[in-house]
Amino acid sequence: MQTILLIKNSSDILSNMTGFLEMEGYKILTANSAKKGIEYAKEYMPDLIICDVSIPELGGYGVLNALKESSMASIIPFVLTASASEKMDIMEAYKLGVDDYLLKPFSTDALLKMVRTQIRRARNLTLHI
Repeated sequence: MQTILLIKNSSDILSNMTGFLEMEGYKILTANSAKKGIEYAKEYMPDLIICDVSIPELGGYGVLNALKESSMASIIPFVLTASASEKMDIMEAYKLGVDDYLLKPFSTDALLKMVRTQIRRARNLTLHI
């Protein structure tokens, strides 16, 4: 069973995403702060991390930078979520190492497609190493 770490500070969104992804057969870890998300990523080494760009403390970019400094955690696919009003610079996000992004609001279909794509891509990369 693949594990996904969700780093979000909105309990409603976190609950909805958790329930949906669990129904799709994924094990879900949740963190409501950047610090806890970084800790969980290093401790549990999930198959995918989905982080909100506006997570308190460090923000999504800060979480990404902290994980890129950890040799093991740096290989975990990392996806940012942001609302259009947060004006996430998508090209800058890719330059920093984000594997994908989702603009809110997103559909469950878009979420599931992204999750499957990122986990498949990561699995293919590890098979070729």
